[in-house]
Amino acid sequence: MDNLFAGMFSPEWLAALSGILLLDLLLSGDNAILIALACKNLPQHNRRKAIIAGGLGAVGIRIVCTLFATGLLASPYVEFVGGAALLFIAVRLLTDRHDEKPGEGKKQPATFGEAVRTILIADFIMSIDNILSLAGVANTVPHGKWSLIICGLMISIPIVLFGAQIFLMIMLKVPALIYLGAGILGWTSAELMTEDPAVGAFLTPYALPLKIGFVILVLAAGYCLNRRAAQKNA
Repeated sequence: MDNLFAGMFSPEWLAALSGILLLDLLLSGDNAILIALACKNLPQHNRRKAIIAGGLGAVGIRIVCTLFATGLLASPYVEFVGGAALLFIAVRLLTDRHDEKPGEGKKQPATFGEAVRTILIADFIMSIDNILSLAGVANTVPHGKWSLIICGLMISIPIVLFGAQIFLMIMLKVPALIYLGAGILGWTSAELMTEDPAVGAFLTPYALPLKIGFVILVLAAGYCLNRRAAQKNA
């Protein structure tokens, strides 16, 4: 326990904590958007429950990965595969719209379990950068690395949960912003691919066109699939 709290509140520790706080603010936005997208189709009484359950579960995954799997997450191809999976999830969240009336043989509102499962899987993928960045900053201090990591992870909880509720409230009032959220996830998927240790070197020169292309791909696929579903259900 002494080793855990050794070095806390030293100038180096506080400086590193400030860096982690900035990273949490910058990197948690897309996670909050993801949670809002996953919960948008839930009945109103389940939305906040899903945000809390999914958000806390996602932070728990971050803690486990930060403590035990940082080296594995930095392995070749992990971020590339994660980016490809996130691209699929972005399209799925955009097209997973259950606006039809009950009793017409069409899809019903998403279930609580489906929303939480989507949050956990996608947030794990999107948290790779957060976890590696957090571990990198923590390694800059001579003492108190683990206390710094724990504080950084705890700080991310209210940021993600509060941000998700704000984004969800805005999306429900302005449904068109759902496309903006999905586009951000498409951009994030390209970022993951271009930062992969094995493939990133080949993709980096084309990073900006790839990010723009993924955003267009997600939006176009979502629009076409939603339009087709609307015509089919007309």
